[in-house]
Amino acid sequence: MNQILVTEKIYVTPELRRKKKLYKLQFFCCVFLACFLCSYYIYAEYDRTKSEEVSQEILAGLAKQKEETTNIVDTTIKKVDDIIVVALEDNEEPDDYVILNDPPANLEYTVDNVTYTIEAFLRVPRLGIDYPVFSETSEALLKKSVNKYWGPKANEVGNYCIVGHNYKNKTMFGRLSEIVNDDIIELEGTDGKVVKYSVYNKFVVDPTDTSCTSQLTNGRKEVTLITCTNYGKQRLVVKAKEIK
Repeated sequence: MNQILVTEKIYVTPELRRKKKLYKLQFFCCVFLACFLCSYYIYAEYDRTKSEEVSQEILAGLAKQKEETTNIVDTTIKKVDDIIVVALEDNEEPDDYVILNDPPANLEYTVDNVTYTIEAFLRVPRLGIDYPVFSETSEALLKKSVNKYWGPKANEVGNYCIVGHNYKNKTMFGRLSEIVNDDIIELEGTDGKVVKYSVYNKFVVDPTDTSCTSQLTNGRKEVTLITCTNYGKQRLVVKAKEIK
C-alpha cells in the first residue's frame, strides 16, 4: 500500500519544471503575438479607410465647385480681342468680365495641407468604382486613390494605364476581379468630357511583364487597369477600348 500512495512531488522532476516554464512562456508569447496581429490588422484597416477618404473628399469638393460654377445665371459669352470672356449679369463693363481659359491639363486639390494633382476621373458604374486619377504614382499616393502609371493624356489616342491597390474591404480596385467583358469604364478628363470604354479582356501576368502598357493601339483610345492579385505575387490586368 505504501508503494502505491506515492506523493506527487516525487514525479515533479527538475526537467518537468523546466518544461512547464517553457510551455508557459510559449503560451504567453502566442497570446502576445495574437494580440499584436489583431491590433495591426485593425490599425491597417483604419489607415486604409482614412486614406481612401481623401479621394472621396476630393470628388465631393470638386463636384461642389462644378455645381457652383454651372449655377451662374444671366451670363453672356463674348469675344474680346480674340479672348473668350463671360459678362456677368449682362453687364457690358469690362471690369465685370470673367476670362475663360482653356481647361487645365491637370487639376489641383488640397486636403489637410497636401496638394494632389488630378489628371482624370475613373468610374466603373457596375462595380461602384469612382476615384480621381492622380497624375503621378507613388506608395503614398496609391494609399489615397488610383494613379496614372503610363500613357498619353486622358482620352487621347493611346493606352491610358491606371494602377490601384486591391484591398480586401473592396475599396480602390478591390472589386476589379469581378469585372467582365462588355462592362463599361468611364474616364472623364479635366475638360469635363466623358469617354466610355468597353472591357474586352482580363488576364493575369507576372510583375515583370509590362507588355500590357504598350502604346500600339492601332489609333484607338484604350484604358488599362492594373492591380495586385494572388497575394501580390501577380498582377490582374483589365483592357478596355473606346466605344464609338
